[in-house]
Amino acid sequence: MPNRPSPLAPLKHTAFRSLWIATLASNLGGLVQSVGSGWMMTALDVSDGMVALVQASTTLPVFFLALAAGALADNFERRKVMLVAQVFMCVVSALLAVSAYAGLLGPWSLLAFTFLIGCGGALNNPAWQSSMLDLVPKEDLSAAVSLNAMGFNMMRSVGPAVGGLIVAFAGPASAFALNAVSYAAVIAALIRWHPKPTERLLPRETLGAAMSAGLRYVRMSPNLLTIFSRSTIFGISGISILALLPVVARDVLDGGAITYGVLLGAFGFGAIFGALVSPRLREAHDSETIVRGSFLVFALGAAVLGFSTYEWLSFLALMLTGASWVQAMSLFNVSVQLSTPRWVVGRALALYQSCTFGGMTLGSWLWGQCSTGIGPEWTLVLSGVTMLLGAALGLRYRLPESAALNLDPLDRFQVPPLALDIQGRSGPIMILVEYRIALDDTTRFLALMAQRRRIRIRDGARQWALLRDLEDPEIWTESYHVPTWHEYLRHNHRRTQADAENFDSLTALHRGPERPRVHRMIERQTVPRHDDTPLTVQHVKIPGGG
Repeated sequence: MPNRPSPLAPLKHTAFRSLWIATLASNLGGLVQSVGSGWMMTALDVSDGMVALVQASTTLPVFFLALAAGALADNFERRKVMLVAQVFMCVVSALLAVSAYAGLLGPWSLLAFTFLIGCGGALNNPAWQSSMLDLVPKEDLSAAVSLNAMGFNMMRSVGPAVGGLIVAFAGPASAFALNAVSYAAVIAALIRWHPKPTERLLPRETLGAAMSAGLRYVRMSPNLLTIFSRSTIFGISGISILALLPVVARDVLDGGAITYGVLLGAFGFGAIFGALVSPRLREAHDSETIVRGSFLVFALGAAVLGFSTYEWLSFLALMLTGASWVQAMSLFNVSVQLSTPRWVVGRALALYQSCTFGGMTLGSWLWGQCSTGIGPEWTLVLSGVTMLLGAALGLRYRLPESAALNLDPLDRFQVPPLALDIQGRSGPIMILVEYRIALDDTTRFLALMAQRRRIRIRDGARQWALLRDLEDPEIWTESYHVPTWHEYLRHNHRRTQADAENFDSLTALHRGPERPRVHRMIERQTVPRHDDTPLTVQHVKIPGGG
């Protein structure tokens, strides 16, 4: 009987274990700092709006900077990107602590500091998450992502309480100082980690081009669009629990701060339990079954929480929702990584985070408005109904089983010998690929070409077209453009093992004596910049109407 996968298996890898433990300390410091910032703002400005901006100033950078951070993670060594981010956050936190001790902070300067810390987190997150396959083998990826979620929820269970004690007895400045110190563990672990360097055959993309390539890849990847849409719905619905939990503790359970802390801890304990049982669930069920079950269980937990007047029942409901939260979110994360080749995984994860955080932001506002109008009880039931709709969506748009996809580079492309002396930036380049297809194979050929179009555009092609010869209908020509010669090489190096089936099937349909002929051409501008075509247009009738 094969050994059951262990939820702690990634910890046997030294680099992952070291960084995971260090991240626990950093997460604790961040949560303590969050408590200190919120409490200090209440002393600096009594406005509820300003207090709310403390949390917004930390999360907004993740939403707006995630794609740029993902592009940096894909174009530079991820360890160095994380080091820069951690050192930046450490310095900003230290300056925040010094300013607080010196009494120099005002409401807007406090927001500026928390915003900068949020920028550092936005830079760090895509590099950290896309580094999982640099730290553990593919078979341990799911457990590694679950362990990361479990670690954060462990700290979320105790961090606010620790932060409250520090603020109460030593003041907010001490909370800021503790956060600054907490980054040292991650910095030390990153310095000790020496991942295998990635060989780069081409110059790095510019930031704008890299961001555009990431957006294009996601837009032309049905699997990723399915994951993003499902995760966005889960984020919109699921955030209702955390957004309304203080109101539930106060108005539904007639409790106070201690009740709120116990309920928040229940959600965290449920998340830890969900992470521990995750490997066994994934061994027994496919991804869609687990995600759909998470939607359903979360909906049940939200409804129970809404109308329960017993703390023990609310505690159990929150454990269910916490476990479902980790199951769904970690599986979305893993599915993104297994559906994306390594050259663009940082950008895909960044866009996934943007969708999820955007959903949570929208959901927080939406459920808050609903609670004001119909009360927290029915609002939680309504969020549960939204979860049911998310589960039903899986009947039409199933989560992909991406483990079977081999997204390693295909490595079949050979740089052709060129008779012209061109530079890497020379272009535009036009590519023509000629096929001879038997008339009986036309339907099959067109179906394969529809897949080919998506693959080409996804990997950087522009102005893709399929042409048919009017004089010899068996001759078809695929054409597309790329901006430069370097972009053409990059386009071909992005081809994966999973793409080989389409390319091989097209080659098998080709009836010519040799392989499909490829013409690589560079455009030369000979047409005047201002069109000199005569204004008089003659209409010519073509026999046959075509």
